[in-house]
Amino acid sequence: MIANLPPLNAVRAFAAAARHQSFSRAAEELHVSHSAVSRHVKLLEERLGVLLFERRTRQSLLTPEGKAFYEQVSEALAQIANAAAALTRHASQRKVTLNVRPSFAVRWLIPRLPDFMALYPDIKPEVVTNTRPPDPSRDPFDVVIRRGQSGWSTNVQPTVLLEDDLLLVAAPSLLQSVPLDSVHDLARHTLLSGKTRSSDWQDWTAHAGIKPLRNPPTLQFDHMHLVLQAAVDGLGVALCPASLLGRDLSNGRLTCPLPALRLPLPRYYYGVSRDAVGEAQVFVDWLFSQIQQSATAQPKA
Repeated sequence: MIANLPPLNAVRAFAAAARHQSFSRAAEELHVSHSAVSRHVKLLEERLGVLLFERRTRQSLLTPEGKAFYEQVSEALAQIANAAAALTRHASQRKVTLNVRPSFAVRWLIPRLPDFMALYPDIKPEVVTNTRPPDPSRDPFDVVIRRGQSGWSTNVQPTVLLEDDLLLVAAPSLLQSVPLDSVHDLARHTLLSGKTRSSDWQDWTAHAGIKPLRNPPTLQFDHMHLVLQAAVDGLGVALCPASLLGRDLSNGRLTCPLPALRLPLPRYYYGVSRDAVGEAQVFVDWLFSQIQQSATAQPKA
């Protein structure tokens, strides 16, 4: 079938002439001469063995055979144009899909993404937030990041990404009015917590070797990024993974009143889908460069 195709340049010239019913206007559209369009159409007529146009002095009218041919040819040319446009869009918009938990996205990933986009302007990062264990058959992704190794699909191999600790933090203005010099002063404060990390206070007090606090005033939020905003606004003291603190310690929005009491947390792991695009490895390499930069630049709490 392909061997029997007429010359595509001739078909294109014919379609333009048929659409305008004018060889001159077709020549203007195609940026060629009137005679070039005429030659292409004549070549096509000889190849097909039929007249496609009835030539008149100022107009070229389609013959019945030409009209029938044009109806099919115009649809085929539109399909070729659409296929080329779709391929061009795909090639120009390289994308990597990232599956992370909401607080990690807000507090760790998104503030760093401008650096990635500046380094790799041709790669579009698409961030999808999800709290479920990573499973590419259910939630397609290229790269996934989660804390710990439990619940991972057998289709994804978890690899260590980031160490983490749990820290006590509060707004400096809050501690000026209600000092927190020892764990016993916690009884004077409202404790902030997140539903996704509901056991943090119990785990941290046990690690610190102190008795559980009895009915302290508490405020609970859905996610850790909301807990941290409440802490910044002075609503209470919070326990927060160091990975999610961002620049809040270095810029003074938060402070760590008891820095020696750090509770090691399960590590963050990343995984790459078996069907991941090639850009996934570029993103993983960038992740490690960001972690290295943070380790050398951020002051200890």
